[in-house]
Amino acid sequence: MMNNLQKHWHNFLKHLGTTDNSYELQMRTNYEFKKILLLVTCYLLLATYSFAQPSPKKTRILFVFDDSFSMFGDWQSGKKIDVAKSLMSDFLDSLNKSSSPDVEIALRCYGHQFTLWPGPVNCEDSKLEVPFGTIPSNVPKMKKVLSALTPTGTTPIAYSLGRSAYDFPDVQARNVIILITDGIEECNGDPCAVSLELQKKGIVIKPFVIGIGLNVNFADVFKCVGKYYDASSEAGFKNILNIVIAQALNNTTAEVDLLDINKKPTETDVAITFYDEFSGAIRYDFMHTLDINGNPDTLFIDPVGTYKMVVHTIPEVEKKGIKIIPGKHNKIHADTPQGYLYLKVGDNVSAYGKLPCIVRKSGDLKTLHVQNFNAYDKYIIGKYDLEVLSWPRLKFNNVSIEQSKTTTIEIPQAGTLYVYKPGPGPSSIYLESKNELIWVCNLNTNAIQETVILQPGKYRIVYRPLSAKETVYSIEKKFNIDSNGTTQVKLF
Repeated sequence: MMNNLQKHWHNFLKHLGTTDNSYELQMRTNYEFKKILLLVTCYLLLATYSFAQPSPKKTRILFVFDDSFSMFGDWQSGKKIDVAKSLMSDFLDSLNKSSSPDVEIALRCYGHQFTLWPGPVNCEDSKLEVPFGTIPSNVPKMKKVLSALTPTGTTPIAYSLGRSAYDFPDVQARNVIILITDGIEECNGDPCAVSLELQKKGIVIKPFVIGIGLNVNFADVFKCVGKYYDASSEAGFKNILNIVIAQALNNTTAEVDLLDINKKPTETDVAITFYDEFSGAIRYDFMHTLDINGNPDTLFIDPVGTYKMVVHTIPEVEKKGIKIIPGKHNKIHADTPQGYLYLKVGDNVSAYGKLPCIVRKSGDLKTLHVQNFNAYDKYIIGKYDLEVLSWPRLKFNNVSIEQSKTTTIEIPQAGTLYVYKPGPGPSSIYLESKNELIWVCNLNTNAIQETVILQPGKYRIVYRPLSAKETVYSIEKKFNIDSNGTTQVKLF
C-alpha cells in the first residue's frame, strides 16, 4: 500500500514538472509523503469522530392488558373485552406495517388464569404471555394470545407492574409500559408506589395508562401511576393508542435557550439537569453548548413525561412543568443573564495558598458558593455579599454582577507573623480598629512557635503561660503587619 501511495506521489511531482531523482529529492519526497499521510490519517480520524452517530437506542414496549372479570361489561358496540381485543388486533397490524428493528414489543396479561368463584381470589394472576421480540415476530403471537383471552379473575395492577420489572431484558434500552385497564386495583396493592419505584430505579420511563370505559371518578387514581388517557369511546381508544405509540417512538428534538438580559440565547457552558417531575429521577444531564453557528445545540429528549429543568448557574435557575411535544423541535427558555466575579490578591501571588471567599445573595445568610481568590466564577446578574476567609475576615456587601462584565474585588497581599512563646499557654490575636479590639483568632495553646498569615494592619497579641494561675502574668504586645512583610513577636 505504501509503495502504491508513493508511486502516486511521484506521479504528482512529475505532474508539477519535477523530474529530479536525486537522493536529496527522494528523501524530501519521503518526508513530505509521511507528513501528508499523517495529516490525511488525522483528518480521517477526526471525520470519523465528528460524523459517527451513536447507534439508535432500542425501545421496548410492554403492553399490560386487563383481562379481569369486569372486562365482560358492556361498552358501546359490545363487551369491553371483545371491543378491546378487536381494536388491539387492528392496531398491532398497523404497527407491523411500520415496524422498526430498534423497537421490540411484549404482552403481559392479568386476571385471565384464575376465576373469582368459588374462590379464594388469586392476587398473583398475572403472566408474561409473549416475551420481548421484534414487531414482525411478536405481532402474530400477541394477536393469538389476545383472541383466546376470557375474563375470569381479579385486578392485581400493583403486582403486575412489579412483575413487569423482570420482563425487560437486562440491557440498556428505553423501556415503556402501556397499561390497558377498565378498573382499579382490587388486591390492596399500591400501583402508584410500584410505578414510582420502577421509575426511580430507571427500569422504565413514566408508564402510559389507558382507561377503557373507566368510571370518570377513578381517573385521578391513575394519574400517580403514569400518564393517563381516558378512552371513553371505541374511537377514542383507537386514537389514544396511536398517540401513545407516537410519543413512545417519535424522534423529538429540543434546544435549551439560556437567555441573557436582552432575551438573546447567548449564555452557555453550564451544566443542565432534566428531572422527571413525577418521580424525581434524573433523566438527562449535560453541559450546554452552542453549535458552530452560535446557536443552542440540538438535544434529543424523550417526549414521555413532564420535566423539571435545573440550570446549574450560580445561583441555580429552575423551571418546572416542561412538556415536550413529540415529533417537533421544542424550544425551552430560561433566563440566565450572567457576569463574572474575579477575586484578586495583590499581584496574584498569595501567602495564603488557597484563600476562599463565601458568596451569598445580598442580605441572605445562606452560603451560595465558595470561590477561591485569583480565580473567575460566573454568577447570575444581581447583588452579592462576600466574606473573605482571611485573618481578619474581610466583608464586601452589595457587590454588583452585570451582564457579560467582570467585577473585580482586590484585597492587599498578606504579611507573615512569627510568634514565639516561652512555654505553652492560651493566646489570642486582635485587630486594632478605631479604639476597639476585634478578635481575629486563637493560637494553639500547646505550641511555643507559630506562623500566622494576616492582612495588613495594627494588632495586639495577649498571652498567659499555662502554668501561671494569676491574671497578672498576662503578656500583651502590639505589632504591625505589612503586605509581603514578616513580623516577629517574642512573648518573653
